Amino acid sequence: MNLAKHWAAGLDDFVIDLSWSPDGTTLAAASAAGGITLFDADSGKVRHALAGHEGGANGLAWCGDALLATGGQDGCVRWWDAAAGRPAAEAKLGNDWVEHLACAGSPPRLFAAAGRKLVALRPDGTVAHAFPEFPKTISALAVLPASVPPGSAQRPPAAVAAACFGLVRVFDAATSAPLKEYAYGNAIYALTWSPDRRWLVAGCHDNAVHLWAPAEDLELHMSGYETRLKELSFSRDSRWLATGGGRDACVWDCSGPGPEGREPTPLPHNARVCAVAYQQAHGMLATGDQSGVFTLWDPTRKNPMFAEVTMPAAATRFAWRADDSLLAVGTEKGQVFTFRTA
Repeated sequence: MNLAKHWAAGLDDFVIDLSWSPDGTTLAAASAAGGITLFDADSGKVRHALAGHEGGANGLAWCGDALLATGGQDGCVRWWDAAAGRPAAEAKLGNDWVEHLACAGSPPRLFAAAGRKLVALRPDGTVAHAFPEFPKTISALAVLPASVPPGSAQRPPAAVAAACFGLVRVFDAATSAPLKEYAYGNAIYALTWSPDRRWLVAGCHDNAVHLWAPAEDLELHMSGYETRLKELSFSRDSRWLATGGGRDACVWDCSGPGPEGREPTPLPHNARVCAVAYQQAHGMLATGDQSGVFTLWDPTRKNPMFAEVTMPAAATRFAWRADDSLLAVGTEKGQVFTFRTA
């Protein structure tokens, strides 16, 4: 595999989110200033510059190849026709910032968190379900898509997990029925599911990673990080969990009894790790640190470093295209870089 710069572009502020359309033809980039830019995957040309959100944008979620949802500091969720570059629908959730978005299901439902409120929205902007209000501001959201486990003809339902200080709630994404609730005695900054549905993982304020295995009523905990945890990413086979939380990215073996009590594989950096992302379908891992360096690794190799790139500013987001042939990187200074990896 080769790594080569493909194209570069710039936004007017910090790149707060990046996401490829499901068909891989369009890269959506959200600026902290509020605008949303849609780039052509092949050329890097701007297809559409969308007004986005007054005061600032916070997140992106694709609900199909040509329907993009965005959330912002204006308390609104907006859907955009990505092909035409025009608004398609809008939902006003109140005065709190819409900070977290995730789409799941068919037909798609968009889960949006604003303050203590979590709602499921239809693509026309109407509310499909309003969940019970959380006791504190929702700080993380993660959707587990429906999938067919190996050897099974049944497709378990998609699930959505949302966290606030002190707890995580899990709901059925199709019916909105509550499935699980977990207590945790601190703030949670990030959530992710393992692709095989076994693990729900939280990055926490107390310099720790906490794992739940919902089907097994099992909880695990790894502490001792240098900083609070915001960076989490699973490998496609669900065996490896990459975390930030210091000057090393740590890769944990989540097979069998799980990672607690095992030693992680450390991937050293010269500054605090600020972003991690495994490929969608293969085993390479991208990590970035505050010095502006991003590194591509194969953590299973004896000499895991594959390539290293120095950028003008620290990475804020990584986004792998579904086929892993392109990696998009957003930075604190508004640059968007794409690299060809196949």
